[in-house]
Amino acid sequence: MRPCFKKIISIWIVAALATGWPSVSTVHALSIKEEAELADAFLNAVHQAYDVIDDPMINNYINQVGRKIVSVFPTQPFQYRFYVIRQNAYNAFAGPAGNIFVFSGLFEALDNEHELAALLAHEIAHVSSRHIADLIAKSKKTSLATMAGVVAGILIGIGGAPTAGSALTIGSMAAGQTMVLAYTRENEMQADQISRTYLQKAGYELSAMLSLLKKIRAVDWFDINDIPTYLKTHPATEDRIIYLDAALEKKPKIEPEPDFLRVRTRLTALYGDMNAATRRFASLVERQPDNLTANYGYGLALARSGNPRAAMPYLTKVFNAQPDDPYLKHDLGRIYFQAGDYENALALLKTSPILKEGGPEGLFFLGRSQMQLGHLQDAADTFRILIRDYPDYDEALLFMGTTLGAMENLGGAHYHLGRYYMKQRNYNTSAFHFKKALEYEKDEDERKKIDAEIENLTTEESKP
Repeated sequence: MRPCFKKIISIWIVAALATGWPSVSTVHALSIKEEAELADAFLNAVHQAYDVIDDPMINNYINQVGRKIVSVFPTQPFQYRFYVIRQNAYNAFAGPAGNIFVFSGLFEALDNEHELAALLAHEIAHVSSRHIADLIAKSKKTSLATMAGVVAGILIGIGGAPTAGSALTIGSMAAGQTMVLAYTRENEMQADQISRTYLQKAGYELSAMLSLLKKIRAVDWFDINDIPTYLKTHPATEDRIIYLDAALEKKPKIEPEPDFLRVRTRLTALYGDMNAATRRFASLVERQPDNLTANYGYGLALARSGNPRAAMPYLTKVFNAQPDDPYLKHDLGRIYFQAGDYENALALLKTSPILKEGGPEGLFFLGRSQMQLGHLQDAADTFRILIRDYPDYDEALLFMGTTLGAMENLGGAHYHLGRYYMKQRNYNTSAFHFKKALEYEKDEDERKKIDAEIENLTTEESKP
């Protein structure tokens, strides 16, 4: 077992014993409330174990497609959420209460939105049919440690362990229980039947389900143990291909949609193998110099590899063709900043229509551009919004402290630097800045905020 998962198992068993899991009958499946409570633990642990991509364009797109499918289902008890995990693997899975994950390797292998919709519809059908809740309920006892082991066991399964999708032994940490986490053939047939119905209701081609299954099956793996987890946890793939092939009278050619191509290109350029992506898009641009998707990918890949000036012509070409694309404004503004062209960076970023909703990077580079141009009060206002709307974006605290220092607001500067270093778990430096903040700060309300942070620092230091 990988060390990462050992740690997660320990964390969740301790948490379960300390706070208590929902009491679940051994006869019936989890209730909706119990599944939702279990989902919170599951979702937190997945974010600890994996690099879940936090990119507004990618997240908005996959959730838009997912919501389109959910909208034609009967009323659901859960609010579905869709995520992309940065890992070059052919895998996708649904967690408790409608949290659905697609690995970037599988996303990049898809040819169009219809295939993505087919993948999401199938996972939605598993959630809607309560298959996951049934698996967990059948695999557990009332022991709290065992219930925590169920969560950890699912994580091991999705993590690509050799036993993924088959009988999985948790061992002594879960009272020696064995869980079968694979779907049954009956589960698969039901999910297929449901997803076919609602895939078409949402306006997608049923043939995409067939091409998706064929694509996953056709992956050339050298070792039988390395077959995609999706095939292990979703059995009877060959039977399902045969059935769909026979059921479809015609298989229309599906052209990839511009939004799908843009998101897949971004995923490859920014989150795939950097060198491979650069070579791939360079070759595409050489063959098709006017292909906007190729130019977009090549520009992103060049900027990611540390060549923002080389990236500019390619992204500018795309921007000139699509000047109203708010995400392009973010990308080009960031790259102008990285190239040292702060005026153009500022001009693009401050006019973005989705500046506050489009993720923290636009605000961050807007503030940095304002700093570089000497617009310190504007920069402080921008960083203040960034800290408020994205409290986990730690760099905002660092640059807010730097900006306030340049404005000679030393109490505020040390206060924000203290908060930044506390988040970095650099407690000595954090304590130094908080003490300095108290020396300079005269406002009583501000001093109370600093005292509160010093108390937080003591609490943080005591944590393991």
